[in-house]
Amino acid sequence: MAESFETRVIALTGAGSGIGRALALALAAKGATLALADRDAAGLAETKRLLGNRPASTTVLDVTDTDALFRWVDGAAAEFGRLDGIINNAGLSVVAPFADCPREDFNRVMDVNFTGVVEGCRAALPHLKKSDKAWLVNISSVFGMMGYPTQSAYNASKYAVRGLTEALHLELAVTDPQICVTRVHPGGVKTSVAKNSKRIAAMPGTPTDVDFDAEFEKAAKTTPEQAANIIIAGMERRQHRILIGADAKFIDIITRLFPVTYWSRLSGVLGGKNR
Repeated sequence: MAESFETRVIALTGAGSGIGRALALALAAKGATLALADRDAAGLAETKRLLGNRPASTTVLDVTDTDALFRWVDGAAAEFGRLDGIINNAGLSVVAPFADCPREDFNRVMDVNFTGVVEGCRAALPHLKKSDKAWLVNISSVFGMMGYPTQSAYNASKYAVRGLTEALHLELAVTDPQICVTRVHPGGVKTSVAKNSKRIAAMPGTPTDVDFDAEFEKAAKTTPEQAANIIIAGMERRQHRILIGADAKFIDIITRLFPVTYWSRLSGVLGGKNR
C-alpha cells in the first residue's frame, strides 16, 4: 500500500532548481508540508513562488555550514511540530582528471555532496525517530555505481553517499524500522549540474571544440519532473534503491555483469558526457 504525504513534513536541500524544485512542487501537490533550503536565494524564492499558498518554509544556507544545517532542521521540526522526512539533494561537480584537480576543489565537492549529506542525516535522525512513518532519502548518482574519467571527486562523493545510505538502511531496519532509508541513482537528468560544473581540465586528447553543455543536453533524456515523480513513487513504495532513467538501469546491469571491464563496454555509449 502506497504511503501518503498528507500532513507529513519533509525537509529538502537543493530546492532552488532542478530535481529539488521538482520534488518540492510534486510533494506539495501530494499534501506535504515542506522545509526548503538552498544556497541560491533567488532560485529558492522562485520555488516558493511556484508553490503558491502551499505550506512551506524557505531557508538560504550552504549545506557545508553544519551549524546552519542543524538550525534549519531543528527549526523546521519546531515550526511544524514534527519532521517526517529529509531528502539530501544538494550537490555540485568539478571536471578534471584527479592529478589536475586542486585540493580545494576536490574537497569542496566532498564537503557538499558527502559531508552535507552526513550532517543532514545526523540532524534529521532524532526527529525522524519520533515519527510513525519517516523517510531518509540521499541522492547518489550513476557515478556512485561506476567510475568516470575527470569525475574523481564526484565519483568519490557519490560512492560515499551510496555506502553511507546502505549502512543506514541496514542499521535502521533493526533499530527504527519505521524510517525508510533510500538511495537514489539518477542517470542523465536535464538540470544545471553539468552546466554549472567547474571545468578545470580535460583528459589528454579530448577535442577542444566540444560543446559539453550541448552534448549533455542531447544525452540527458529525463526531465527533473520525471525524476521527481520516480523518487516520490519509490518513497511511496518505501523502496531502498531507486534508479532514474533508462541509462541508469543500463549502467546498473552492465556494472553488475562486468564489474571489471564495464568501462570498455560503456565508454562508447557515454562518450565525453557528464551527469
